[in-house]
Amino acid sequence: MTEAFRQIGACLDAIGQPGFPLRLLELAERTGARQVMVFELGPDSARCLLSRNYARQGLGEALAGDYLDGWHLHDPLRPALRRLQPGQRRLLRVTAEGMEDAYRELFFTRPGLSGKTSVLLAGPRRRLVVNLYEAGAPVDAALAELVGQLILMQAEAAGEAPYPPALSALSERERAVCLGILAGQKTEAIAGGLGLSPGTVITYRRRAYHKLGIASRGALFGLCRGDGPGAG
Repeated sequence: MTEAFRQIGACLDAIGQPGFPLRLLELAERTGARQVMVFELGPDSARCLLSRNYARQGLGEALAGDYLDGWHLHDPLRPALRRLQPGQRRLLRVTAEGMEDAYRELFFTRPGLSGKTSVLLAGPRRRLVVNLYEAGAPVDAALAELVGQLILMQAEAAGEAPYPPALSALSERERAVCLGILAGQKTEAIAGGLGLSPGTVITYRRRAYHKLGIASRGALFGLCRGDGPGAG
């Protein structure tokens, strides 16, 4: 319990800071979750704020890319989130049963997940779905709700991020390289702008793609597609 309090304190201290995502992921793992997925949902749009599968590196990010590529419109939690008034939140235990077959297959069966505990939150400016996925035993519901509240505090404090939230868990250099790619720059141009060699840029790009669970420029654009300033 002492360690949990320490992690909660670390998250509170990191609100509004670049280190918040990593501190939050440590706390979320303590709930017993096998995977964390956080999305900001608008009427017909989605932004990925955080994604991580604790067992398989890159899987959470890859699933987030699929979700942003149109599957967010099929999310059965959308109506419940839309009904929340600002300041309200709702904790839900969700099983894969009853979902449309393709949605269940992609987001539960293939990754080996049995269900999830979801926290729906409506803030003054943002509406979030915080999903803590399970593979057997349910997560700690009370701690899951606290995780959701901390994420909403961070989202409201951060305002518009200077980069797509999907890149938040990358190092500063890895993120800078990805931002250059998203801006349409070639390797040489990114290297010149950062004062690095082209080979070093390629190394940072490879590390970033590995963390994100992608393998191409197109996949990077797909992962960040819902993260533009006007989304949500």
